[in-house]
Amino acid sequence: MREDYTPFNIGSRFRIVPPDVPSPADDRLNLIMDRGAFGSGEHETTRSCLEALETLPHLTGAKVLDLGSGTGILSIAALMLGAKEAYCVDIEEDAVLACQQNCKRNGINQKVHHFCGTLDCLDEDGFDLILGNIYGDILLAVATDLVTKTKPGTLLLLSGILWEYNFEVRQRYEKLGCSLIKNRMMDEFSTVLLKKD
Repeated sequence: MREDYTPFNIGSRFRIVPPDVPSPADDRLNLIMDRGAFGSGEHETTRSCLEALETLPHLTGAKVLDLGSGTGILSIAALMLGAKEAYCVDIEEDAVLACQQNCKRNGINQKVHHFCGTLDCLDEDGFDLILGNIYGDILLAVATDLVTKTKPGTLLLLSGILWEYNFEVRQRYEKLGCSLIKNRMMDEFSTVLLKKD
């Protein structure tokens, strides 16, 4: 672990804390995360998702699907905000192991179901919240199957979308019955929040 990895705040609710540093006690939610290749909160897409998550209504009791879950940071955050359970799916075995470790560190491992593979390996549907911080071309490829996992009113928080894919991603999900709530353009990437009609 690099020595310069110290606790830092994201948005108005979250703080990222390395495992070997005591968590400060205040009204922020501490996300205890290893620094790693699969997301520890420093990338602009992860930050934007966390900032969006803290503003979402009706997370209490929500059933969450996190596609390309990486370290599990977004699912952990959603569970800390009141979600009931999360289904984390990633094609990288190392990412699944990192996710399992981080869920234990944050004391929410009993609420998370881990899957190594693609969306096809998940039979569950009826999700209240879809999290997908993955590349735009993947979000396009899985769009139909991903929307099939939703129900009316489901929120889809999608990020990892390079600018050049932003319009196409929005258009594809809108054609599948979703309405755009927010479109945030950042330095290189964008984050899109949609709602299934």
